[in-house]
Amino acid sequence: MILSNNLHSRFIPPRYHAYLWVLGLFLLINFATRVGLMIFEGDPSYFTLSGLLPILWAGFIYDLNTGFYILIPFLLLALVLGNGPKRRWLHAVLATGLLGLAVFGFLFTALAEATFWNEFSSRFNFIAVDYLIYTREVLGNIWQSYPVTGLLLGLGVVALGLLWWVYPPFWRAASADGGSLPKRLLMSLLFLCLPGLSFFLVNDHWRDSFTRPAERELASNGYYEFMRAFRNNDLDYFKFYKTLTTAQANQLLQHAFHQGQPELKFEPNPMPTAHRVQPTAATLDKHVVLISIESLGADFVESFGGKAGLTPNLDRLAQAGLRFNQLYATGLRTVRGLEAITLAIPPTPGHAVPARQHNTGLQSLGGVLKQNGYVPFYIYGGYSYFDNMENFFTGNGYQVIDRTDVAPADIHHETIWGIADEDILHHAIGVINQQTAQGQKVFAHIMTTSNHRPFTYPEGRIDIPSGSGREGAVKYTDWAIGNFMREASQQPWFKDTLFVFVADHTSHGRGRTDLPPENYRIPMIIYAPAWIQPQQFDDLASQIDVAPTILGLLNLAYVSEFYGQDIRLAAKQHQRAFMANYLTVGYLKNGKVIELMPKQTTQVIDAKTGQALPAEPTTTDEAIAYYQTAAARLNALQKNQ
Repeated sequence: MILSNNLHSRFIPPRYHAYLWVLGLFLLINFATRVGLMIFEGDPSYFTLSGLLPILWAGFIYDLNTGFYILIPFLLLALVLGNGPKRRWLHAVLATGLLGLAVFGFLFTALAEATFWNEFSSRFNFIAVDYLIYTREVLGNIWQSYPVTGLLLGLGVVALGLLWWVYPPFWRAASADGGSLPKRLLMSLLFLCLPGLSFFLVNDHWRDSFTRPAERELASNGYYEFMRAFRNNDLDYFKFYKTLTTAQANQLLQHAFHQGQPELKFEPNPMPTAHRVQPTAATLDKHVVLISIESLGADFVESFGGKAGLTPNLDRLAQAGLRFNQLYATGLRTVRGLEAITLAIPPTPGHAVPARQHNTGLQSLGGVLKQNGYVPFYIYGGYSYFDNMENFFTGNGYQVIDRTDVAPADIHHETIWGIADEDILHHAIGVINQQTAQGQKVFAHIMTTSNHRPFTYPEGRIDIPSGSGREGAVKYTDWAIGNFMREASQQPWFKDTLFVFVADHTSHGRGRTDLPPENYRIPMIIYAPAWIQPQQFDDLASQIDVAPTILGLLNLAYVSEFYGQDIRLAAKQHQRAFMANYLTVGYLKNGKVIELMPKQTTQVIDAKTGQALPAEPTTTDEAIAYYQTAAARLNALQKNQ
């Protein structure tokens, strides 16, 4: 034993033993995080032998992989500081201080993962990467939503406790012999090879071996998933996803369009979707007010089968207007909803179009209305630089108005995300009044923000205290919409306006599959009592169908490049919906979800049970045709800008 220890010390200087404690603490904290998330999920199957061991083993692989990277600053410190008594002492002091910061960072990341999991049922992903760009909003939201000071003090206490626990053995090793410079250089190079080796040897295989999304997320860790999302931040569809020949894709896409409207005639146009819309009835010169509502799933709206008592105003509007009961959002973020509503395009992998660098010059709902004499506005209660909204909307035919245009005296309440819904809706009425007084036709797309953490709003509006949770925020937004409609009803343009209420996405990220349809179902109501009779539509439809349906109600003639269809005319014959979670894109049809994933893989999932089904080549090819041609359209746009 003594000989073994001497040989060990001869080849590995004792200083380097200290870093085993760093790695051990990192693995321990990540293990505790994983187990905590499993307990939070509350699924008993995770704690059976067959459920627990695979998750913990795969998790250990990812934690160890990440831990090698964590050791890099310690290894550089060991290399730089020599082996004299003073330098050994200095190394021990600096290494201990670095360990304290590292342990606090490990704990802080674990807490951040827990809050992120609660919101998105996922480890850090592309959302976390995107949020790095908007640190003001993200940090402000955290500060407003959580007791940050108390949490940081608590983390500090736990970090000090762990540091105190490992301090004696860590200090002894850190202040011990570091070896000669050649030996330190050799040891540092050997240890620094570990991150390089892990980069090539550890990949998505371990996580992808699990069939259930929650298991995949639990088996991984936030550090790995964050870097994975960062590397895949701009996915090339034609490199990573299954494709058809261009001729096949175009033919299948046009065949799918004909399923909904057999009489449809395509235009000689590079866009395979290009077709002429020629209504038989006279054009209606009506204003359009479209309110996209933050995070409002159908499960919160009583008239759509959701919770009772939260949305009395929307429920009244639903009873008096057109109600679309089976409409599905394309994603789980506002930027996806804005993309679908504005561009009527499927959610291609990677960033939504508004957040991309090349996002202008596309056919848009506002652009078509502008060609028909409208003045289009995008009116937003937050700052329009967020998610690149200003560049996207101004570059596609809109005038942008945001919180900077609202006088402070007109703001009753605001959060980091934006001013209260009642304030931006009231401001929108002023904008519409100004334009209509000049004889202009107006299209106003208004985006709400109040139904978002920290869920605060002006006191005294509803019977649920501000900041108490999402149900209060939903009820407040509904109150603000009711207040807006009462105020609008007093304006001369009210009777000549088409009002559209549609959610941008739901508030759910947690599901049994990658794309659980129940997490994408949203309400849509179209209200114009002077000229539209109440009616319900129960046919499956997509958020990309919103724009064609609005234009169809106005009987506008135009050449459409949209991928959506007028729900009233085509949905019964061609029922389908699109959905995405960034890496996986899906096509819902005939009770099945066709999932298209990186590495050119596809699978068919039962929409109700979440179980895998046998392959369906015909429907899968149809799904590929939609996404491939949409990706080609965006690639062409990028080359031309």
